[in-house]
Amino acid sequence: MSVQLRVVLDQASQVVNVDQARAALSLTAGLVATAPRGCVVSALVPRGGEVHVRGVQDVRTLSLGRQELAAAWQLGIAPGVGGGLIHAPSLMAPLVRHDRTHDAHQITVTLWDLCAWEMPDALPKARVSWQRAMLKRAVKHADAVVVPSHAMAQELGEIAKLGDRIRVIAGAAPDGFRMPSDAAARREALQLPDRYVVIAGEGESLAAGFRAAARAGAEGVVLDAVEGTEPALADAAAAAGLSEQRAHIRGRLDDADRASVLGGAAAFVATSEHTAWPWRAVEAMALAIPVVAVDSGVHRDVIADGGAVVQAAELEDALVDALGAGGRRLRVLASDRARAFSWPSSAERLWALHAEL
Repeated sequence: MSVQLRVVLDQASQVVNVDQARAALSLTAGLVATAPRGCVVSALVPRGGEVHVRGVQDVRTLSLGRQELAAAWQLGIAPGVGGGLIHAPSLMAPLVRHDRTHDAHQITVTLWDLCAWEMPDALPKARVSWQRAMLKRAVKHADAVVVPSHAMAQELGEIAKLGDRIRVIAGAAPDGFRMPSDAAARREALQLPDRYVVIAGEGESLAAGFRAAARAGAEGVVLDAVEGTEPALADAAAAAGLSEQRAHIRGRLDDADRASVLGGAAAFVATSEHTAWPWRAVEAMALAIPVVAVDSGVHRDVIADGGAVVQAAELEDALVDALGAGGRRLRVLASDRARAFSWPSSAERLWALHAEL
């Protein structure tokens, strides 16, 4: 009889963002590709959910839709789930009392960021409340909580009494993430200049990126702007010295457009100091783009020697170097560092975790 690892695939943006939803699919594909002999991958989905991952052995559709399921699991009610090995690539998990020793029932979850604890005012109150409640359930019932960096593991250990149940398994760029053949045409359709830097961050940290770009004489592009926030971001850029003509605010793009924008950038500037997996920085490194990042625990862990990780006061000088003499060296470092991250590698470590448990 085969061992079955069931993955909770909740693709709803109300609970997980699009990056996390894509990560769940990439991880599931990696689990299928790296399954040990005698092991298979299945899926648990809310009512109405679908699974588009080749090789998934079985899909169990639960009786509740995702909103009802999220509420039920928050209360510790998990109808129709059953036992066995379960991994949730988010906090959306059936975290209930179980017997790991005698019933071989394991539940592990992945936590991608600590924004609900570090910047709760920037998120919907319902989302913050739900995430905090689910972490409390994880403290009680999860056999392991997976985080993507050692810095995040340390911070999570300060927030929740999980002891040695915190494990580190990194994420990666989306499967097949590369520059499309029509990248130049896509950038033109997005009305981007020939030379620019991509800036990632939020609030005052994003303003620091704007200032660095302005003082380096570069045009700046911001991705993933929430709909309706574009005027405020443009105003923040202007206040930092990056005029309306030199600041290009764009919303969420699909993989091909995002790869075209990142791949065409002269440099990528990561300004956030929050404890969260740096999705765009990892994508930029995968495309061998020079990365300049504000020093933080996560950036030291993830970017490491794959870019220039500097103090905020040194951001401008580091960007000037990346746009000039240091650019070629940083491209090589980024490409080398990107090889440390892959979904098959992450999947192998998750299989190993369940074998250890």
